[in-house]
Formats: sequence, C-alpha cells, structure tokens
Amino acid sequence: MTMVNAYDGSADSLDPADQALIARRQQALGPAYRLFYDQPLHPVRGEGVWLWDKGGRRYLDAYNNVVSVGHCHPHVTQAIAAQAGLLNTHTRYLHEGPVEYAERLLATMPDALGHVMFTCTGSEANDLALRIVRTGTGRQGIIVTRLAYHGVTEAVSELSPSLGDYVPRGARVHTIDAPDGGPDQGARLAADLTTAIAEMRRDGIEPAAFICDTVFSSDGLYPDPAGFLQPAVDLIRAEGGIFIADEVQPGFARTGDAFWGFQRHGVVPDMVTMGKPMGNGFPVSGVAMRPELVADFGTNARYFNTFGGNPVACAAGMAVLDVIEAEGLQENSRTVGAYLKEGLQDLGTRHAGIGDVRGAGLFVAVDCTRDGAPDAALARHVVNHMRRNGVLISATGPGANILKIRPPLVMARGEAQLLIDAIAAAMDAG
Repeated sequence: MTMVNAYDGSADSLDPADQALIARRQQALGPAYRLFYDQPLHPVRGEGVWLWDKGGRRYLDAYNNVVSVGHCHPHVTQAIAAQAGLLNTHTRYLHEGPVEYAERLLATMPDALGHVMFTCTGSEANDLALRIVRTGTGRQGIIVTRLAYHGVTEAVSELSPSLGDYVPRGARVHTIDAPDGGPDQGARLAADLTTAIAEMRRDGIEPAAFICDTVFSSDGLYPDPAGFLQPAVDLIRAEGGIFIADEVQPGFARTGDAFWGFQRHGVVPDMVTMGKPMGNGFPVSGVAMRPELVADFGTNARYFNTFGGNPVACAAGMAVLDVIEAEGLQENSRTVGAYLKEGLQDLGTRHAGIGDVRGAGLFVAVDCTRDGAPDAALARHVVNHMRRNGVLISATGPGANILKIRPPLVMARGEAQLLIDAIAAAMDAG
C-alpha cells in the first residue's frame, strides 16, 4: 500500500534513545521494514481512539482500522485473557468456539454464503480463497485493480500491484483501472473487465475470478455510487469465473450504512475474505463462501491451519461482534462519518489544496491537489504536520496525494472535529 509518509532515515528530531532503537531495529529486522512519518512515533499505550507515546503525549488515532472497536477495548481484552487462561488449541479438536463464531459471522451475510474457513491474516485468507478457486474451477486467471492490495504471501502479492513493480506478475494476473467516481463507472468497470478477460484468453488463460476491495481503498477510496459493482459481478460470472469481495478494510460496519462493503452494491459475492478488524488486533481472519465452491476442495485437499480459528481467536472475534452490536458502532460510523465528510467538504471550499472529498462511514479520502493535479508534497506535509500536532492519518493512491482517514469505529463527533481542525491547520501551514 502506498505510504507517502514513510520515515526517510533522518533522525534529526529524535531523542537519542529512539535513534538507538531505530539503529537496532534496522540491524535486527533488515531493510524491508518501514516506519511511518518523518519523525517516527513510539507509542506505548492505547485506549479508544487515543495513543500515548513514551513521553506521555496523547495522539488522536484516525488511521488504525485494525483496532476497529478501539485500542485495548476492555470487553475484547477480557475475552482474550479469559479464554487464553482456560484453553487454546487447534480445530482438529472439537470445541464450541469456532462453530459458534462461524454461525454468528455467517448470520451477518447473505444465506448463499454457507461456510466460513478460518485463517490468521487477511493475506492468508486471500491465499486460501485463491487455492479453492483455482482448484474448483480448474482455471488460473485473476483480475485485480491497478493499485490493489490483497496481501503479502507469494501468491497474493501477485494480486497486490501497490506493493511495487518488484513483485513478479505473470500472464495469469491482469490489472484494470479502478473506479474514479464518475457516473458511468459501473459500465466502464465492466468494459475494462471484458478487455482483461479477452487479453487473458489470447494468452490461453481462462478467468477464474475478479477480486476487489469493495471500497477500493488502496486505489484511493471510491465507494460510490452504491451499486456500480453489479455489472462487473454479472460479467465475471457470465464468463465462468467468480467474484471475491475482499472485506478486510470495508467490512465489520466500517462503511456505516452496511455491515459489509459489498452490501452497499446489492451484490452477493461467491467468496468474502476478512481480516484485520475481526479480532481488534488479535490475529484472526477468514473466508466465507458458497458451499458448492469448496465441495471438491474439501473432499480432496481438506484443510488444516494450526492457529486459524483457535479458541482464543474466536473469543476475540465474538467479543468484537458483541461490541459493534452493544455500542451501536455501525450507526456511529454512519453518523460521525457523515459529520467528518461534510466538515472536510466544507473545508475544501476554503482551501485550494483540497480537491475531491469522498467516503463511506468512517473511511474518508481527501485529494490533495495543486492546479487540479495530484500534489504528493502537500499530502506528505499534511500527514507529518498532523503527526507533530498529535493527530495520526496516512496517505495513499496512485499519485501519493490522497489523505487516508480510517479511525476506530468508536470515534465521537468531538474527536472528528479535532481531526477536521488538524487538517485545516496543516493546510494553513502549507
């Protein structure tokens, strides 16, 4: 995923202890890891939408969807601790945890999605989905959007162009343009999919699946107009493939007006992959699917995952669903998200550097522009100015100019206003 605010190696504004820790980190972890911000953050505690650094300074976290119901939510941490103190094992033993969690999770989805299989990360969920699809269809071709992110295993890194050109991508993976918010984007997306399928077939490859994040997060966040996915879903099925909805980022009430991102488009996916917010930071993920898709795979290949669906993971997942329901977080995402989006749109009328503002629920994108063109330098300035002043966001998109705002679902209206004010101050300082 594009991160325009990655640490560039300068330690000018860091205290000696953090400089030493960065040096140790680079020595121990190697060169592939990245740190956020020009001045990396060193948090030591979290609660709700807040993080505290080692010096006791508080930061409004408007980026971390992993802790979707808030940092260290007591109901979730207590559920994890209680089950960890009792039993943790794998799914080859009989246990109520994975069964009850699967039943409850499937109850949030269309009836056609009758099975769920558990994994540990979103990458692993997408990897398993690919295995099942390619085994069941006998086909290899996968179509993704041009800046998609679907994970980091060898198989799904092929489906993640946002990781960079160094990731090899063979003829069995084709990319198409992401939506851009235009009124005809449903027809355009289907037309681009038609072209990709034709190009695939010229190479002797049959399309197995079209997979997308249903709000197109890494492409720059394009959730509207609701319903535009339907023509592409109809097309891939007509051509003998299936539709996989990657709900790692839009799922679990994030969009406010629906529990799942695909529900905003009125479609029923053949498969749904999930991760990140499922356990509020505890590693749990999964794949829900039409039962017929996994029948042959289940008979001939079976499935085993040492940690996927373990009792502690399922306790975390159940607790997250408890909190979303008990605290009305889907409605909170809808109302506070609307307040945030409207406030940023109003801010855009006063700042030339703000272009389009779009979003769904508590997932909002702000284009930073100069004379109508993407302005990556402004986006980087805003992200780092906000970090220095106690508010955390990130940036994404093909032009590295799109502010990515994705706070925990417990954000209140007053905290949303703090976020709007921080963006205004950063724009004024730019």
